Amino acid sequence: MQAGEVEEQFDDDTLNWQHETGAAGLEQDWGLVMQMLPAQWQSKATELGAVRRQLRNFKDVASMLRVLLIHLADGCSLRETAVRAKAGGLADVSDVALFKRLRSCGDWFQWMTQELTGAMALPQSPQQILPGRRVRLIDGSSVCEPGATGSTWRLHYALNLHTLGCDEVHVTDASVGESLIHYDIQPGDVAMADRGYANRRGLLHVVRRHADVVLRTGLGRIVLHDANAQPLALLPLLRKMHIGQAADWQAFVPPSKGEKGSREVVAVRVCAYKKTAQQTRAAVQAIEQEARRKGNQVKPETIEAAGYVIVLTTLMEPSAHQIMELYRKRWQVELAFKRLKSLLQLGHLKKLDEQGAKAWLQGKLMVACLIETFILTAERFSPWGYLGPKESAIAQTLALA
Repeated sequence: MQAGEVEEQFDDDTLNWQHETGAAGLEQDWGLVMQMLPAQWQSKATELGAVRRQLRNFKDVASMLRVLLIHLADGCSLRETAVRAKAGGLADVSDVALFKRLRSCGDWFQWMTQELTGAMALPQSPQQILPGRRVRLIDGSSVCEPGATGSTWRLHYALNLHTLGCDEVHVTDASVGESLIHYDIQPGDVAMADRGYANRRGLLHVVRRHADVVLRTGLGRIVLHDANAQPLALLPLLRKMHIGQAADWQAFVPPSKGEKGSREVVAVRVCAYKKTAQQTRAAVQAIEQEARRKGNQVKPETIEAAGYVIVLTTLMEPSAHQIMELYRKRWQVELAFKRLKSLLQLGHLKKLDEQGAKAWLQGKLMVACLIETFILTAERFSPWGYLGPKESAIAQTLALA
């Protein structure tokens, strides 16, 4: 045997060993992914319609999910996903059949997302801004299909401030507006949202569940009364503030005209912060640009109110400064949307079929929650001490996460 032949044989053996090692590593990683999935996830596939009668091109539910994750997590087209699935020995399926399978998985993906988000809560930390309270950053975002006739969907999203993980998410069509009523508020929660959520209906939804709100608001966004049941004149109070100061005033949200049922009055605090001159100019510019775009006339009081950050809250104990510092952290939910739309390509729907589009959205959210679950598991795990079988499996997520 010549030297060149020996070298060639060595290279082939090395490549085969590397391939086998890589394949073994992938199988191990997939095993860890399945351990992170909610209990009964395979039986739920049948119960929720993801699997009807038979799997046909897939040997089991796990293989079906693994192939769908190539499309959802790796961003591969359906055709490329089908090619990869066949090359990897996972399934021999066409892109059309794969799309039909994806369409049927929306409810299944939604269930797994809800189960994953429910498992993300961390133990109570002494570093919490509000000890013993779950602060939830709530926001919505529109997601559109490509093309002039594409559908628009609305994403309703709640982020746990302490874990920075999603703890509730819903996908609806664009006709369903942003509101706190869409969320499962639990006693003790603190719901934080921007001015689009500042209305009496959403406020009552939270208060009646023994929870609190921290809501950005503005002049006329929500009706406020003073202790004498008279409209609260907010601008004269704001004018007394100096730059950088935070202040608060007691107020009440009265019943709406024509409101049916309960006529309860909700006690709140109005907290405010006076912006710097530079911040005020930037806010005024944004308001004027938006008004020009829509062809609206800006009221003088709106321009004046742009010099302040105004927040409405049912929390009575923290100081105005603490409330304003708390509200500053709402930007974390904006970062979460950026991650979803850039890293997971959530911003552009690739499905022109409504059912397929919604299933694709739910699948993307499920992938995002699964990634967050891996990261949180890795962060919580302590490498010290002896590990049992379950802990040993979880420990391996450190490398995978």
